[in-house]
Amino acid sequence: MIDVNQLRNGTAFELEGEPMQVIKYEFTKMGRGNANIKLKVRNLKTGAVVQKTFSSGNSVEEISLKRKKMQFLFSDKNQCTFMDKVSFEQIEIANEVLAEAKAYLQEGGEAQVLFWEDLALAVELPAKMTFVVKETGPGEKGNSVSNLYKTAVLTNGLAVKIPLFVNQGESVVIDTRNGTYVSRG
Repeated sequence: MIDVNQLRNGTAFELEGEPMQVIKYEFTKMGRGNANIKLKVRNLKTGAVVQKTFSSGNSVEEISLKRKKMQFLFSDKNQCTFMDKVSFEQIEIANEVLAEAKAYLQEGGEAQVLFWEDLALAVELPAKMTFVVKETGPGEKGNSVSNLYKTAVLTNGLAVKIPLFVNQGESVVIDTRNGTYVSRG
């Protein structure tokens, strides 16, 4: 058992028989009452994101997730297929469970797959990944005091805002946690 005060972003626990992972943790204390812990959690089996509130002092069952580095092979309309590079074992994960992480998967790329009781639940991506700009408008010069951005479509189909000086065909580094431009690749 783990005290809810010790939960942090990324911590996995079991709630009502379902594996959950903390996305956002918020501690609030008002007046003389008990402190409340508000959590935004993702159900690792279904991919559903829900809000949960606990009183300070409550406990939940901590679970241990195994991480295995696997190669992304391909996806279809229902699921994505990954392969263990050592044993060549293949597993499938439903697209609903992968949620927004699916947009960052590249064929042949590697990702950490999370397992709970031999069941593949989710994918952890690197914090930053490099993509090629597939299409974007021309950069226009002008009088500007602040940074100006234009919309670009990457090879994975993701639309992001990039600086005016980045052109079509160039590599860019994207933060996978929030989908923003970091630097040129």
